Amino acid sequence: MPASTRSLTLDTHRAALARCRRCRLGKGIRPVVSKATNPQVMLVGQAPGKVEAEGGIPFSGRAGRTLFGWLERAGLDETSARHSIYISAITRCFPGPHPSGRGDRVPTREEQSSCGDWLDGELRIIQPKLLIPVGRLAIERFLPAERLRDLIGTKRTVWHVGGSSLVIPLPHPSGASSWIFQPENKILVDRAIDLLAAELGRLDRARVN
Repeated sequence: MPASTRSLTLDTHRAALARCRRCRLGKGIRPVVSKATNPQVMLVGQAPGKVEAEGGIPFSGRAGRTLFGWLERAGLDETSARHSIYISAITRCFPGPHPSGRGDRVPTREEQSSCGDWLDGELRIIQPKLLIPVGRLAIERFLPAERLRDLIGTKRTVWHVGGSSLVIPLPHPSGASSWIFQPENKILVDRAIDLLAAELGRLDRARVN
């Protein structure tokens, strides 16, 4: 698909997504939509949090600061990342707080299914060369249900409805999880960041040439 056609098709998709009210989660809760233009890379999270729902910007809360810190170490500052990476999610609206009061509620299987065609549409339109699933829910959408420590710091090519992509997973950057703070897991995150840096650099060089 030519870049100009892809851009127009993605704009149409975004407009339709912004109007979606399938789940009726509550007054004022609306889908959070990425503004990236002509992306070659997709990042897929779990679902927007309360801060994202209020501001309409994906990964704009505390978890986002950690995530964009990782991406900056891989060579992309936040402004560049938001412009060049299409930020998607398994579900697009804030699902509400977790009943325990710690973190956000995990979207139900029904909510994931209801929202799934938005992600499928984006995969078909963008046909990403690089796919970055963030957190367990997104990782299991594309990779086998293995332990995080067996997945983080690896890369593999995966087929999906939009074709094939190189997949480099990241753990969820939320402070509600202790996983990323364990020393042995920090090493795996560092390894994942190195893989991202290499692939993002390769894509940038290919785009220039």
